[in-house]
Amino acid sequence: MPDVIGYRANVAVLIPSTNTVVEAEYNMMAPHGVTIHAGRMYVGRPQLHSDEATVQLLDDVRADVPNAVRDVVTLQPDQIVMGMSAPTFYGGLEGCRQYEREITELAGGVPVTSGPASLVRALDALEARTIGVLSPYQPVNDKQVVNYFEEAGRSITGYLGMRTGSATGIAELTEDEVRPKLTELAASKPDAIVQVGTNLAMVRLAGEAERWLGLPVLAINATSMWSALRDLGIDDGIRGFGCLLRDH
Repeated sequence: MPDVIGYRANVAVLIPSTNTVVEAEYNMMAPHGVTIHAGRMYVGRPQLHSDEATVQLLDDVRADVPNAVRDVVTLQPDQIVMGMSAPTFYGGLEGCRQYEREITELAGGVPVTSGPASLVRALDALEARTIGVLSPYQPVNDKQVVNYFEEAGRSITGYLGMRTGSATGIAELTEDEVRPKLTELAASKPDAIVQVGTNLAMVRLAGEAERWLGLPVLAINATSMWSALRDLGIDDGIRGFGCLLRDH
């Protein structure tokens, strides 16, 4: 018998405990009949002021993934989305695939959607070969992002890292701070702009920016939502969050 509210799909999302944006943005985008449910990984060291602090935070996230998966699979989700992006860029294309396989195995076979794989899928759908990238990360993560997209056959025309000092601080970046970064990236003439970092609030701004920049702007949360919905056979056109969810 289907879930009364989530009668089309129950989607589990794995989120670091410091993240305040993913659930809010996913719930904005979820079509009627799709419900979002968080499994959280405990982050005891939320600082991102250096490469070393960043690596420590990623270690915290990875260590608690099995607990988060254990908890969230009890609701019998139809799909698991990885609502953290930095760890999934590590190790290039195969590193991301391996992470997806590990989560699927922990979840007893539930399909998994990751942000990086969703972004490449979206770029394929848009026939975008060159990209500008917006990141809230430190250099240690940015190197992995660059490597991932280059392995995926994309040329990076511009890359802007906003270098936030803590995991919670990413969510404090305002639209006024982000807009000029998008304009700067657009000036590098990419086929599309890609935003990474799931705690950076971007899904509404991405939809707006496409109108004044004249090119696709792929917010990672909107892109992973799109990929998960399409894998579930849900092809609703959802307005307000960019061309991907609306038209593809």
